[in-house]
Amino acid sequence: MAENAVPDNSLPEAPPAAVPETTDEILTSVDSGVAVVTFHRPDRLNAITPTMATAYTTALRSLDQRADVRVIVVTGAGRAFCAGADLAELKKGVGHLDEHFASPAMAPDAALHLRKPVIAAINGPTAGLGFAYALATDIRFVAAGATMTTSFARLGLVAEYGLAWLLPRVVGLSRATELLMSSRTIDADEAVRIGLAHAVTTGPVLDEAVAYAHELIANCSPASWAVLKGQLLRAGGSDFSEAMTSAYGLMRESFRGPDVAEALAAREQRRPPQFHDLPPTAPVRT
Repeated sequence: MAENAVPDNSLPEAPPAAVPETTDEILTSVDSGVAVVTFHRPDRLNAITPTMATAYTTALRSLDQRADVRVIVVTGAGRAFCAGADLAELKKGVGHLDEHFASPAMAPDAALHLRKPVIAAINGPTAGLGFAYALATDIRFVAAGATMTTSFARLGLVAEYGLAWLLPRVVGLSRATELLMSSRTIDADEAVRIGLAHAVTTGPVLDEAVAYAHELIANCSPASWAVLKGQLLRAGGSDFSEAMTSAYGLMRESFRGPDVAEALAAREQRRPPQFHDLPPTAPVRT
């Protein structure tokens, strides 16, 4: 390759978008760098079972390793995003709940630990565990008619799966307290107003979320995303001075990485940047 040539970092050819890659309860398709993961129990409003939760986590971690995937979009089949845990599962008794639900295997936080952006396309009702799945994504688009509720207090439950830590970071302590205590249902406009969602979509929410994903791919560095996600996750357990110290070291690493030089060259040449794909590796952890 000539010294000043721009490297060919285009995405490898993806498998056909219409071919499911996981289970009947979780469908996965990939097209032009964007993976779409679909909760697929429309007859049950996509209510979560233990096998479904495991399949979701497995799908996300697999997509994080794929060179032909840069952004992941999560949505629901039919008219709901996710109605929460399947009530039939909740009726199976304390032993079943202890083993399968009070377990890391059910935790919805896998998206937070990936290197790649995960966008929720909230197409309809979202409640309880489904609310937790939505909140664990990085960016949330919500359809105009969609609703959201924590629902836990109305079922005699607690703030599950780390929501007492995560929800205040998203909407502030006062609003988080009110949403958890009341378990009231909020509409799409309120979700955006309080910072729970990025935008209400006027067209099909999945289409708009995928279009946004393509904007990210066209303009942003995958290496930057990987580091940023780790920074944001670690920040919850550190003070400002620790965050600053960590940032200095990460800044020095980024200065020496190829993407800064490529971004500057692209701006000078008035062309889209050609950023490197992420190599297969372990997900970002704190």
